[in-house]
Amino acid sequence: MSWGTELWDQFDNLEKHTQWGIDILEKYIKFVKERTEIELSYAKQLRNLAKKYQPKKNSKEEEEYRYTACKAFLSTLNEMNDYAGQHEVISENMTSSITVELARYVQELKQERKSYFHDGRKAQQHIEICWKQLESSKRRFERDCKEADRAQQYFEKMDADINVTKADVEKARQQAQVRHQMAEDSKADYSSILQKFNHEQHEYYHTHIPNIFQKIQEMEERRIVRIGESMKTYAEVDRQVIPIIGKCLDEIVKAAESIDQKNDSQLVIEAYKSGFEPPGDIEFEDYTQPMKRTVSDNSLSNSRGEGKPELKFGGKAKGKLWPFIKKNKSPKQQKEPLSHRFNEFVTSKPKIHCFRSLKRGGATPEDFSNLPPEQRRKKLQQKVDELNKEIQKEMDQRDAITKMKDVYLKNPQMGDPASLDHKLTEVSQNIEKLRLEAQKFEAWLAEVEGRLPARSEQARRQSGMFDAQNPATVNSCAQDRESPDGSYTEEQSQEGEGKVLATDFDDEFDEEEPLPAIGTCKALYTFEGQNEGTISVVEGETLYVIEEDKGDGWTRIRRNEDEEGYVPTSYVEVYLDKNAKGAKTYI
Repeated sequence: MSWGTELWDQFDNLEKHTQWGIDILEKYIKFVKERTEIELSYAKQLRNLAKKYQPKKNSKEEEEYRYTACKAFLSTLNEMNDYAGQHEVISENMTSSITVELARYVQELKQERKSYFHDGRKAQQHIEICWKQLESSKRRFERDCKEADRAQQYFEKMDADINVTKADVEKARQQAQVRHQMAEDSKADYSSILQKFNHEQHEYYHTHIPNIFQKIQEMEERRIVRIGESMKTYAEVDRQVIPIIGKCLDEIVKAAESIDQKNDSQLVIEAYKSGFEPPGDIEFEDYTQPMKRTVSDNSLSNSRGEGKPELKFGGKAKGKLWPFIKKNKSPKQQKEPLSHRFNEFVTSKPKIHCFRSLKRGGATPEDFSNLPPEQRRKKLQQKVDELNKEIQKEMDQRDAITKMKDVYLKNPQMGDPASLDHKLTEVSQNIEKLRLEAQKFEAWLAEVEGRLPARSEQARRQSGMFDAQNPATVNSCAQDRESPDGSYTEEQSQEGEGKVLATDFDDEFDEEEPLPAIGTCKALYTFEGQNEGTISVVEGETLYVIEEDKGDGWTRIRRNEDEEGYVPTSYVEVYLDKNAKGAKTYI
């Protein structure tokens, strides 16, 4: 379709539309320019961030970078500089390939548009001048015809009057003839100008305007193609740096994998080892025989005294204490019963983040298994609603296409029904894909809603496991031996009894029979189990499943008798043994 034939009378609207097109192009240029400024600002912030955390020279921080974890962090900071450099490359390439080129093209486009509309206005002015000439000749012809009629009527009146002289009659006759001749000349002139105007008008509407509008259309289509090419360049500029950014990230991963916890632990030993021998047992002092009181020979200077007296509860210790314990100068404080301390030891819950809070590489799993059950249910319900809306939208589109096809079948002159088959098939395929996706999320939603009531019990089970494994509770018991100022207290007998009971408590867990395997699993990704209770796996490794996912996004697995722990369910592909006790597949 050509603008010259279809929009022959829309000169002003085309002028507005082309100006709008240039405005859109300038808006896109402004967008890209702001994007380049953001990239530069982001790169600058990354560089400042990396510089901020670089170790300062001749400071204690340099000594800390002996540890492999700190070395890996330093490598990460260096890679972040390279990462920032790639964002600067993005900014430079977008500026040179898009912003500068489009700015130059916009100036050329404005000049071209100005020339075309100048020619159009010139053609308009010419046809308006021809129209004015036609109107002028038409009015002159009308005026001359009226004057000729009046002259003829005056001659006839003079000729009929007997009192008028012959000379006056002859004069009136000559005047009438002159007026008739002028009318004939005006008529010939009007006819000539009319023919000329019709020719010019035909040329205007069928030659000049169509040619100008066709050039404007081509100019506008070139503008549209150019902005499309610029958008492709916009994407390609980003894509070109992806491999280098990937290398930076690979180097960060490589640095992380180079961390050696054993080496760091050895460095800690080398840095803080005192060389002292642990203190020996404290002798019992018998206060029932006042005359035989003796000071304990067992102290830091004589940690290995002769003989090992029988240990009885309820005694008081005096003499020298451990080298890292201050002498108690505070008033004696009343201590809680040992049974209460033991209850605290059993029931206290250390502040350990739930495994569900861990995220794989910062990415959210598709089934939102990293969220708590209730939050997961809301997310899944939201996703199902969104998919249902998309399905309804596609179904409405399919119904509209079907109705249009029916119209084409009844009225073939309106369009070809076969031309809609491809679109109808595409929409049907989209509907099927969306339905499958919705079914998948509905299954996850049903799984969560079915297991929500038992979630609190599962949480208590995991919390109990963490309490048994976390040494923080033991530290809390040890802290009870100190007074408010950090000094050592006298109730060592209660401490000893607490240790005995805690040891028995741990033995109960040690003697627990290992859970039987209910299936196997294959690791889909490598997982570094750095938190307590997790286990590291390598991609492609096959392990035993001893406890399946209970809705918290974690599966308990075993490598051998001594190595077991939790891994994210999304990291493994589970094959449950249907004959195993307690085996149940969650879909």
